[in-house]
Amino acid sequence: MPVVWRDPLINQILSLVVEAALDKKAEDLTILDLTKHGSITDYFVICHGRSARQVQAISDSVAMKLKEAKVRKGHVEGYAAGAWVLMDYGDFIVHIFTDEKRNYYDLDRLWSDAPRLTGSGRTRKNS
Repeated sequence: MPVVWRDPLINQILSLVVEAALDKKAEDLTILDLTKHGSITDYFVICHGRSARQVQAISDSVAMKLKEAKVRKGHVEGYAAGAWVLMDYGDFIVHIFTDEKRNYYDLDRLWSDAPRLTGSGRTRKNS
């Protein structure tokens, strides 16, 4: 699925992230545009998996796809536990949760005023 944002380079990179995550069956993938929010990053990519192992597999897939594209290595936190993996690439941050942790932290609601693209075609159910 193509991701359409203003900058062609970030468009290509976010498209790779979406492709890599969906290849591992990431659920409810959403991209939030934070460029007008004075945030620490320009974009959040948020998705979840059904288990810690799936969360790790999604993270591995994203990391491998970006490495192949020669995107500089990002800082990763939470991989060992697999409940919330945060991959910080500077211009964008990938948040990969288990469903339980995603509902608990609810970044989708915290940033509800940010423009978004829902990558999976499904809307997030309210918890």
